[in-house]
Amino acid sequence: MNVNVQSIKFDADKKLIDFVEKKASKLDKFFDGIIGTDVFLRLDNQSMDNKKVEIRLNIPGNDLFAERSSKSFEESVDLCVDALKIQLQKAKEKMRGV
Repeated sequence: MNVNVQSIKFDADKKLIDFVEKKASKLDKFFDGIIGTDVFLRLDNQSMDNKKVEIRLNIPGNDLFAERSSKSFEESVDLCVDALKIQLQKAKEKMRGV
């Protein structure tokens, strides 16, 4: 699976990018038909939870999307991955016709 990480309006360090790629690649365990993953990291200066992460999974049929904000990028990535796990399980059941 191809994981594309983009940091918007800041430069993410290698450690953060590696963390994001590792977490996003674990989604392959739940659904093996993932074509690609786009991850967007943003800083939002408007609120206390200013580390925003958006993850878009490209799967056959539809794209799945999760967006979360928290005090750290790592926590936001974890929250997005958890949300996408649930979405993947539902999409898998829907494909099977359950």
